[in-house]
Amino acid sequence: MLWNFFVVVLGLAIFEIISSVDNAIVNAHVLKTLPEKYRKIFLFWGLLFAVFVVRGILPFLIVWMANPALTIGGVMTAVFSNDPQIKEYLVASKPLLLLGGGSYLFFVFLSWLFLEEKKYAFLVEGFIHRQGVWFYAASSIFTVAVVYISLKINPTLALAATIGIAAFFITDGFKKNAEEQEKKMLTSHSMSAWSKILYLEILDASFSIDGVIGAFAFTLSVPLILLGNGLGAFITREFTIKGINLISKFAYLKNGAMYSIGMLGTLMVAESFGKEYPFWLAPLNMLILIAIFLGLSIRELRQTKTI
Repeated sequence: MLWNFFVVVLGLAIFEIISSVDNAIVNAHVLKTLPEKYRKIFLFWGLLFAVFVVRGILPFLIVWMANPALTIGGVMTAVFSNDPQIKEYLVASKPLLLLGGGSYLFFVFLSWLFLEEKKYAFLVEGFIHRQGVWFYAASSIFTVAVVYISLKINPTLALAATIGIAAFFITDGFKKNAEEQEKKMLTSHSMSAWSKILYLEILDASFSIDGVIGAFAFTLSVPLILLGNGLGAFITREFTIKGINLISKFAYLKNGAMYSIGMLGTLMVAESFGKEYPFWLAPLNMLILIAIFLGLSIRELRQTKTI
């Protein structure tokens, strides 16, 4: 039992860190334009907001959306309860959580693979990126296939899948807008420090959705998700302060994060349709993928002698 706890929390923390690398880099760039006083305000209060508000509330909201018969207060009580009836509610909602979250994560992966500028770890990545217009065909085929299979099993599953896909397009729009705003912030002197801090908090909330949704691939235990994601968020903030220049040198770390997201999304979708996996499969696959791309990054750094 203790081993299960350790593996899940470690996996959650690592996933939170790697899925937040982009966020940490943006934070570091914007923080450089702020006076020291406001940097400290963001790094202290921003951490509290990120951990206790955003990552603290999101898991409960997701569970509540899958269990609308319960109130928000009921969900908060349920996740810490041993009541058999409440456990039945949560178990019954598991396929909905997994399919909605898995669809969201798989779209994040497809968008990165087809549309996002990246350093190619493999030649096939460059080929797929040049065929970026096929993202829309691939995402349409995925949507039709998932909805078709869902309708044959349980129509509510189809709704969960479309909610997950809609959530992707909403958050993706926020992220794309954030990229444009970052460019303006780095060159503009008219935006106030408080406006930049507010922007960073909104950006953090949109990025944190990936980590929170992916957490359900590791466990449905909200207390474990809170612990693992909170630990990962704290470490990410430390990187923002001290180690972001080093982290940004690992050119393929983002690739590893995205392949991990694609893998987790695939596992969640398959599990929502009845396939069962051991608890250690998601953390182990993620660690293997991260190790591969970290190794590729270190090899390139040694070749260029910049590590």
